[in-house]
Amino acid sequence: MASVGALLMLLPVAWTFANYVLVSYYVMVSCFPNAIIANVPECPYGWEIDQLSLGGVCYSGIHSPGFYRFIIPDLTPKNHSYCGTQSEYMPGKDPKYVFYNSIVSNDTSLTVRNQPVNYTFNCMYRAAYLVNNAVFSQRVATVYVNNGSLGTFRSQLSMNVFTNSKFLYAKDAPYVIDTSEIGSEVFIGIEAKGLSNRFKVVINNCWATPTPYSTDKKRWSLIINSCTSDHTVTIFENAKDSRSMFKFNSFRFQRLEKVSTVWLHCEVQVCDGERLVCQPVICLLLILKVHLGDNTSVLLLVEFLMQDFYL
Repeated sequence: MASVGALLMLLPVAWTFANYVLVSYYVMVSCFPNAIIANVPECPYGWEIDQLSLGGVCYSGIHSPGFYRFIIPDLTPKNHSYCGTQSEYMPGKDPKYVFYNSIVSNDTSLTVRNQPVNYTFNCMYRAAYLVNNAVFSQRVATVYVNNGSLGTFRSQLSMNVFTNSKFLYAKDAPYVIDTSEIGSEVFIGIEAKGLSNRFKVVINNCWATPTPYSTDKKRWSLIINSCTSDHTVTIFENAKDSRSMFKFNSFRFQRLEKVSTVWLHCEVQVCDGERLVCQPVICLLLILKVHLGDNTSVLLLVEFLMQDFYL
């Protein structure tokens, strides 16, 4: 996995002891997609490395020139936190995960001669992403993957075209479909690598455009609210694991003779399966809306029955 740059967070901390206010120190934090590294100044207030602990639990500091380094190697260990690391989910239009911990002093001797220290730090990661890809072309296609970003799971996400419904082998770019093969099946897998099984990949929406721009007004929907848009789309697995898969029949946009590439865009979410309900609701209502159109009375009855079913 490609490394990402360090995030310098200046977090002033002041302690009061015996009516004296001491000067501020800081902690330098590097936020990686699957790890956090925190560095504090060497010997803060006289404390040695074996007297400082991560989360008050782990005495795992490493001595580097001028600093003590503490590493959280796994953001999402299953069923427990790593050395007191806590996480919080912040819902909304741009949902996020916040992981936080502290480096604290601890002296078991009878008398304490150093000021207590408590370096608190956190890393914030976005939970929703737009994944773009040139899915297929009648002549040539290029797969675009953005590698590496700070404070995000984005660098862990990839979208690939696979050879068949077993999703074992990804096709090499460029992925070309001859004109005579339009209508053939295209198998798509979206995967988050390097994250624990606690996180699930949820496909919310997928659509295709004749340009690389996801906001292009010329678009064809494939998945809407985690449901297939028509019978040519099949979702094999969604929100159950670190990879979600679906297929659709290849096509081209009409009246655009010079356009040969179809671009696929998917809104996906990284969902914490131990804190949230990641499985999408059943798609019965969406299917009925497609077939019934504006038959409001029937749809209201179906909505009422579905609510009663979930209760």
